[in-house]
Amino acid sequence: MSSSIAVNPVLRVAPAAPSAAAAHFRASLAFHADVSDVAAALATGGDPGFVVLDSRSTESWDQGHVPGAVHLPTALIPEQAGALLDKSVPVVTYCWGPGCNGATRAALALAELGYQVKEMLGGFEYWVREGFAFETWEGRERRVADSLTAPVGAEECGC
Repeated sequence: MSSSIAVNPVLRVAPAAPSAAAAHFRASLAFHADVSDVAAALATGGDPGFVVLDSRSTESWDQGHVPGAVHLPTALIPEQAGALLDKSVPVVTYCWGPGCNGATRAALALAELGYQVKEMLGGFEYWVREGFAFETWEGRERRVADSLTAPVGAEECGC
Protein backbone atom coordinates (compact mmCIF):
# COMPACT_ATOMS: atom_id res chain seq x y z
CA MET A 1 0.00 0.00 0.00
CA SER A 2 2.84 2.42 0.73
CA SER A 3 4.00 2.07 -2.90
CA SER A 4 0.66 3.44 -4.16
CA ILE A 5 1.04 6.45 -1.87
CA ALA A 6 4.55 7.07 -3.19
CA VAL A 7 3.30 7.37 -6.79
CA ASN A 8 0.08 9.22 -5.92
CA PRO A 9 0.63 12.84 -6.99
CA VAL A 10 -1.70 14.14 -4.27
CA LEU A 11 0.18 12.45 -1.46
CA ARG A 12 3.67 12.58 -2.96
CA VAL A 13 4.24 15.36 -0.45
CA ALA A 14 2.52 14.45 2.80
CA PRO A 15 -0.21 16.75 4.14
CA ALA A 16 0.85 19.18 6.83
CA ALA A 17 0.26 18.39 10.47
CA PRO A 18 -3.20 19.59 11.60
CA SER A 19 -1.71 22.40 13.71
CA ALA A 20 0.40 23.63 10.79
CA ALA A 21 -2.61 23.40 8.47
CA ALA A 22 -4.76 25.37 10.92
CA ALA A 23 -2.09 28.09 11.15
CA HIS A 24 -1.82 28.26 7.36
CA PHE A 25 -5.57 28.50 6.74
CA ARG A 26 -6.03 31.02 9.58
CA ALA A 27 -3.34 33.15 7.96
CA SER A 28 -4.94 32.73 4.55
CA LEU A 29 -8.21 34.16 5.88
CA ALA A 30 -6.27 37.19 7.17
CA PHE A 31 -5.10 37.86 3.60
CA HIS A 32 -8.15 36.94 1.51
CA ALA A 33 -11.83 37.80 1.29
CA ASP A 34 -14.46 35.88 -0.64
CA VAL A 35 -16.56 37.69 -3.30
CA SER A 36 -19.81 36.71 -1.60
CA ASP A 37 -18.56 37.90 1.80
CA VAL A 38 -17.57 41.27 0.31
CA ALA A 39 -20.98 41.55 -1.39
CA ALA A 40 -22.81 40.65 1.83
CA ALA A 41 -20.86 43.25 3.82
CA LEU A 42 -21.56 45.92 1.21
CA ALA A 43 -25.26 44.98 1.02
CA THR A 44 -25.90 45.93 4.65
CA GLY A 45 -26.12 49.54 3.50
CA GLY A 46 -23.99 50.93 6.31
CA ASP A 47 -20.26 51.35 6.57
CA PRO A 48 -18.76 47.88 5.95
CA GLY A 49 -15.54 48.89 7.72
CA PHE A 50 -13.40 48.54 4.59
CA VAL A 51 -12.85 50.12 1.17
CA VAL A 52 -12.94 48.09 -2.06
CA LEU A 53 -10.18 48.99 -4.50
CA ASP A 54 -10.19 48.10 -8.21
CA SER A 55 -6.58 47.95 -9.38
CA ARG A 56 -7.31 47.49 -13.10
CA SER A 57 -6.88 49.85 -16.05
CA THR A 58 -9.36 52.61 -16.85
CA GLU A 59 -10.63 50.59 -19.82
CA SER A 60 -11.39 47.61 -17.57
CA TRP A 61 -12.96 49.87 -14.94
CA ASP A 62 -15.26 51.34 -17.59
CA GLN A 63 -16.35 47.82 -18.66
CA GLY A 64 -17.53 47.16 -15.14
CA HIS A 65 -16.58 47.47 -11.48
CA VAL A 66 -17.91 46.78 -8.00
CA PRO A 67 -20.35 49.55 -6.99
CA GLY A 68 -18.68 51.99 -4.63
CA ALA A 69 -15.17 50.75 -5.39
CA VAL A 70 -12.24 53.15 -5.57
CA HIS A 71 -10.40 53.02 -8.89
CA LEU A 72 -6.63 53.05 -8.42
CA PRO A 73 -4.48 51.16 -10.94
CA THR A 74 -1.59 49.35 -9.29
CA ALA A 75 1.08 51.49 -10.96
CA LEU A 76 -0.45 54.65 -9.44
CA ILE A 77 -0.72 53.37 -5.86
CA PRO A 78 2.58 54.83 -4.60
CA GLU A 79 1.71 58.36 -5.72
CA GLN A 80 -2.08 58.45 -5.24
CA ALA A 81 -3.03 56.09 -2.37
CA GLY A 82 -2.47 58.76 0.27
CA ALA A 83 -5.00 61.09 -1.34
CA LEU A 84 -7.66 58.40 -1.88
CA LEU A 85 -7.37 56.05 1.10
CA ASP A 86 -7.33 56.31 4.88
CA LYS A 87 -4.67 54.13 6.51
CA SER A 88 -7.02 53.39 9.41
CA VAL A 89 -9.55 51.70 7.07
CA PRO A 90 -8.75 48.23 5.68
CA VAL A 91 -8.64 47.91 1.89
CA VAL A 92 -9.90 44.94 -0.16
CA THR A 93 -8.23 44.81 -3.56
CA TYR A 94 -9.45 43.10 -6.69
CA CYS A 95 -8.39 42.75 -10.29
CA TRP A 96 -9.91 40.89 -13.23
CA GLY A 97 -10.08 37.31 -11.93
CA PRO A 98 -8.25 34.24 -10.70
CA GLY A 99 -5.89 34.29 -13.69
CA CYS A 100 -4.63 37.77 -12.82
CA ASN A 101 -2.25 38.74 -10.03
CA GLY A 102 -2.99 42.46 -10.23
CA ALA A 103 -4.91 42.42 -6.94
CA THR A 104 -1.95 40.69 -5.28
CA ARG A 105 0.46 43.30 -6.63
CA ALA A 106 -1.87 46.10 -5.51
CA ALA A 107 -2.20 44.54 -2.05
CA LEU A 108 1.58 44.31 -1.78
CA ALA A 109 2.02 47.94 -2.82
CA LEU A 110 -0.56 49.05 -0.26
CA ALA A 111 0.90 46.90 2.53
CA GLU A 112 4.34 48.35 1.83
CA LEU A 113 2.79 51.81 2.32
CA GLY A 114 1.34 50.81 5.68
CA TYR A 115 -2.27 49.90 4.75
CA GLN A 116 -4.18 46.94 6.16
CA VAL A 117 -5.17 44.94 3.10
CA LYS A 118 -6.93 41.82 1.87
CA GLU A 119 -7.33 40.45 -1.63
CA MET A 120 -10.79 39.56 -2.97
CA LEU A 121 -10.56 36.04 -4.35
CA GLY A 122 -12.05 35.62 -7.81
CA GLY A 123 -11.88 39.31 -8.65
CA PHE A 124 -14.36 41.09 -10.85
CA GLU A 125 -14.94 37.94 -12.92
CA TYR A 126 -16.44 36.09 -9.97
CA TRP A 127 -18.31 39.18 -8.79
CA VAL A 128 -20.19 39.10 -12.10
CA ARG A 129 -20.41 35.28 -12.26
CA GLU A 130 -22.07 35.18 -8.83
CA GLY A 131 -24.75 37.55 -10.09
CA PHE A 132 -23.88 40.69 -8.12
CA ALA A 133 -24.73 44.10 -9.58
CA PHE A 134 -21.89 46.07 -11.12
CA GLU A 135 -21.43 49.52 -12.61
CA THR A 136 -20.16 50.40 -16.09
CA TRP A 137 -19.63 53.73 -17.80
CA GLU A 138 -23.21 53.31 -19.09
CA GLY A 139 -24.85 52.55 -15.74
CA ARG A 140 -25.70 49.65 -13.44
CA GLU A 141 -25.93 46.04 -14.70
CA ARG A 142 -26.49 42.58 -13.31
CA ARG A 143 -26.13 39.21 -15.02
CA VAL A 144 -27.75 35.93 -14.15
CA ALA A 145 -25.61 34.02 -11.66
CA ASP A 146 -23.54 31.14 -13.02
CA SER A 147 -24.95 28.00 -11.40
CA LEU A 148 -21.42 26.64 -10.95
CA THR A 149 -20.32 29.59 -8.81
CA ALA A 150 -23.60 30.52 -7.12
CA PRO A 151 -25.78 27.40 -7.09
CA VAL A 152 -29.35 27.50 -5.81
CA GLY A 153 -29.25 26.80 -2.08
CA ALA A 154 -25.63 28.00 -1.80
CA GLU A 155 -26.46 29.64 1.50
CA GLU A 156 -26.72 26.11 2.89
CA CYS A 157 -23.15 25.15 1.99
CA GLY A 158 -21.70 26.88 5.03
CA CYS A 159 -19.37 29.07 2.96
